[in-house]
Amino acid sequence: MVHQTEDVQGLVRRPPAPEARTAEAAGSDTTSPKRPRRPRISRPTLAGLGFIAPLAVYMVLFYLYPLVENVSMSLHRFTRATYVTGEAPFVGTDIYREVIGSATFAPTIVQTGLFVVISLVFQYTIGLTLAVFFQRHFPLSGVLRGLFLVPWLLPIIVSGTTWQWMMDADSGVINGLLGVIGIDSVWWLNADNALWAVIIANIWLGIPFNLVILYSGLQNIPTDLYEAASVDGASPWRQFWSITFPLLRPVTAITLLLGFVYTLKVVDIIWIMTTGSGSSQTLATWAYSMAFGKGSSAIIRYSEASVVGTVLLLIAVAMGFVYLAVQRRQEA
Repeated sequence: MVHQTEDVQGLVRRPPAPEARTAEAAGSDTTSPKRPRRPRISRPTLAGLGFIAPLAVYMVLFYLYPLVENVSMSLHRFTRATYVTGEAPFVGTDIYREVIGSATFAPTIVQTGLFVVISLVFQYTIGLTLAVFFQRHFPLSGVLRGLFLVPWLLPIIVSGTTWQWMMDADSGVINGLLGVIGIDSVWWLNADNALWAVIIANIWLGIPFNLVILYSGLQNIPTDLYEAASVDGASPWRQFWSITFPLLRPVTAITLLLGFVYTLKVVDIIWIMTTGSGSSQTLATWAYSMAFGKGSSAIIRYSEASVVGTVLLLIAVAMGFVYLAVQRRQEA
């Protein structure tokens, strides 16, 4: 019986000791290392990349490349001869110092600031007033709201030419109306008053944009708030400052930012009415006149125009950061 028990125990296989298993595993790892699996791109990821690719190509071709080229031109001395000889010497920031130190830069900055700020204030104020007015949904409100979009629908050449004719010193409609009420004619398009002429025309062009955006924002405000305020005895003016205006802040921020960027780069209406002469010259029209010339004897200055374009870009980017800061503050 003792011998049979020993034989049975010898047939039973005992598990190896932990040390032996560790050594065995180490030996197998050294002999056959495992290859890391390559991560596979899923079909949804490939589909997403396919949708993004056209936008990325568009952004590179029409935004990134012109931006890099503009900065490069501002650092090199480009002339008409450059496109014949291919030579544009690198001058660093010399052209920046020339443009910023010129006698034209400071007045142009002031005129650009006046053009942008005054246009935005009146565009937003009139657009908000009209949006609140049309929120009442009275008869023919839709027709009238559509008529206010006419400045948006007209080609800029038509709008600019019409305003130029209306502000003509001799046969303009505006001076005719001023004469009826006993006010002397105003030379709207001369060097001193040209800025105010283009501001008036630009305000007229920008009202429809503000009206559409702000009217859409008003539709998202719950009517229950106004009903509760009316029950509490709040006047319409009180309802506007306590309900409408605070809840429109996000829409107001994006409206003013887009309006600022658009107004900053306006060239067409100014060029049609005054060719950017006198007080109507802004940074955008100054850059345009240096790049493409004004008149038959104009001197083309591509590098200086690129510097002004870079300044415009920096101002727009700075306003973008201001918008982001305001938005984060509102969300907090």
